Amino acid sequence: MSLRNVFSSTSHALKKWNAVIYLKRIITSVGPQHVPCATVAPRLLSHWSASNICNTKTNENLNSQPVRQYARAARKKQEIPSQLSDLPPSMLKLEYTSVPLAQTTDGIVKRLLSLELASHSEKLRVKQEELIAKVQRDKNDRTSTEVKVAILTARIRNFQDHLLKHPKDKANKRRMLMSIDRRKKKLKFLRRTHYDTFEHVCKQLGITYTFPPEYHRRATRRWQAKKALCIKVFKEVQKQKAAQKAKAKLAVTPLSSETAEATSTETHGAAAHSS
Repeated sequence: MSLRNVFSSTSHALKKWNAVIYLKRIITSVGPQHVPCATVAPRLLSHWSASNICNTKTNENLNSQPVRQYARAARKKQEIPSQLSDLPPSMLKLEYTSVPLAQTTDGIVKRLLSLELASHSEKLRVKQEELIAKVQRDKNDRTSTEVKVAILTARIRNFQDHLLKHPKDKANKRRMLMSIDRRKKKLKFLRRTHYDTFEHVCKQLGITYTFPPEYHRRATRRWQAKKALCIKVFKEVQKQKAAQKAKAKLAVTPLSSETAEATSTETHGAAAHSS
């Protein structure tokens, strides 16, 4: 049975192939414009392109159909604002600002020494020095709380710019949150000790200080039952303490009366002896 099925399938395929070759010869000899596309069996000519069989009218109809846009359009990159965008490109790097020769060099050397060809870390150092200069007490001040707040602010803003481009970077997000907590502690210390300095630092660095949220706990049935039990126990303890205080007062009053009587008898006896 298996051999019979194989032979029947091969003979059927050969018949199809002979029919395809015969139709191809007819079309090439007569011309494709005289053969309607509907008369050709689609199964027989599935391997042959429709442009060689169908006439020009059908091709025009196919070309007039709207083309489906399967490919996605190229997305434009969003311009993310950065804290380093306000730095002028003609500004010199931090290590060359105090060199007088760098100001008088030619254009190519000056470009090499400027922020135009500087790295991100060099630009960040310049921005950090700008923030420090706004809040430092004097030129040599590098350890005060205000300077530390300025350094942490530059670092936090750098992390924010990085996370806008790479939102899945969990390690830098954790570092940013740790820096925010450190800055919050220092601002809290400044607010408690030197309020005027705290206001000046927040104004110069553009920091909005937000108070921590009040303690809030969701009122569940278990929490309400526990709270009611604690209040009941507290009231019972207060009652017991009040009863103990009353007993102590009662125990003190008879002793004081007895001592008063004893002192009065002693005074009377002493008066009788003297007389």
